[in-house]
Order: sequence, then structure tokens, then C-alpha cells
Amino acid sequence: MTLTDRIARTPPRRPRSATTPLRTLIALAVTAVFITPVYLVLVNTFKPGADIFAHPGAFPSHPTLTHVRNVTDRPDDLFWTGLMNSVQVTALSVIGSTLLSALLAHYLARTNTRVARILTLLILAGLMIPTTVTLEPITEVLGRVNLMGSVLGLVLANIAANLPFGVLLFMGFVRNIPLELEEAAALDGSGPLRTFWSIVFPLLRPAAASVLILTAVGVWNDFVTPLIVLGPANGGTVTVGMYREISEHVSDYGAVFAFMVLATIPILILFLFFQRYFVKGLLGGATKG
Repeated sequence: MTLTDRIARTPPRRPRSATTPLRTLIALAVTAVFITPVYLVLVNTFKPGADIFAHPGAFPSHPTLTHVRNVTDRPDDLFWTGLMNSVQVTALSVIGSTLLSALLAHYLARTNTRVARILTLLILAGLMIPTTVTLEPITEVLGRVNLMGSVLGLVLANIAANLPFGVLLFMGFVRNIPLELEEAAALDGSGPLRTFWSIVFPLLRPAAASVLILTAVGVWNDFVTPLIVLGPANGGTVTVGMYREISEHVSDYGAVFAFMVLATIPILILFLFFQRYFVKGLLGGATKG
């Protein structure tokens, strides 16, 4: 092989982008902006109170679990009561939102009528309305049916708030499931509900995981809705408990940081458990429609 042939077969080198270092710096700066608050909460959770004020950004030189014990051993069980309420409300809200939005999305995607199209537009219009705007009519409705101050009332409010997003995500997946699968099941004698649970819903697992995680994070972190529907005197959730922990004359900031860390652990575990399906659901939803 001659030198000319070797030069001809050598793939050309791609010019290195001059913006690569700039992109790296921007990415590092954005990452630092988001990481810094998390870092400060974590390191100050395990510091003595004096070190929090003296060196808030330093690693704990003498780690301690005093603040964690102060939160978990409170006489009024503020953290544990809020945790149990949050787990109950989040679980019921997530299950209700996921199942109802999947069923409704399947009906709307498979029904080609004017009523179905109008109903789709009305449901998706809910994505444009902030939740805080609908709080007043929600509380009025819950009050008329005697559900104000109850867990069931809060769960129904959460389901209604998260239904439009779930329907939008599930419809994209349902439209890409071959209709022949449902027709074959119908020929075998399967009813509509059995066909949905046996054939369609198993294929919606990535979308269901995305709806589950995003709904769970939103319900878990919500502060205004449980504060108004349940009220601070009825136990509340972990976010309401954190509000009660941060009083006007608070001096134990270590306990506040510990409360934040402990309140984040359950939802973080849920995200790690469903992370694989969550990523598939987002990527699939971006190409389906």
C-alpha cells in the first residue's frame, strides 16, 4: 500500500469545537447552582449548632446525630405523624391518578367522536390552569360534600389536579399500541375492561412509571393544598410539619435541616426504584403522539 492510499483511507479528523470548554464551564456553573443548597442542607444536618453559624459551608468536623434525634424524638410526633399522612395521601393519590388517567386516555384515544375530542380539549386545558387558582372552588366543593379536613378530600383534590398530565402522557402511548391486539382479544371473548388490564395496561408500564413518579413528587412536595384542605391542626403532611418546625422564633436550624433530609428520603427511594421505567417513559413520550 502506497503512502497515497494510506492518506486516502485515513478518516479525516473532526475539528474540535471551540465552544466545548465554554459549554463545560456553563454546565459546571448550572450544576453548582443546583447542588449548593443540597450540599448545605446535608452538611449542616450533622453539625453542632455552633458550627452551623460559624462555618455553614464546611464539612462537619465533629459529626453528630443530635438534630436527627431531636426531630424523630419530639413529644408531639410531628415528623412521624406528617410522614404517615404523606405516605397515605401520596399512595392513594398516585394510584387513583394513574389508573383513572390510563383508563380515560385509552377511551379518548380509541374513540373518534366529536364528544371525545371536546372532552380531550377540556381535560388538557387543565394543564394551563395553575393549581393555586383552583383551590378556592375545590375547597368550596369539598366543603359542600363535608370532605374538608379529611384525607379523602385531599386525595380527590390531588387526583383532579394531576389527571390532565396523566391523560396527555398515556394518550401518546395508547395511540402507538396496535389496535389489532385489542381486536384479537375481543374475538376471543374478552370484554373491554379485561382487554385493557390484560393487554393494554402492561404495555403502558413506562408511561405509568413516569406518571407515578411525577405525581408522587408533586403530591409529596405540595404545601398549599394540604395546608388548606387538612389544616395545620389536623396533623398535615411532612411539608406542613416542616412549616410548623420553622416557627417565627426558630433557633434550632440543625433540626430544620434534619427535617428536610428525613422528609426527602422516602420520595428519593421511590425515584431510584422506578428510575429505569421513568426514563423510558419520558423518552417514549417524546416520540409518541
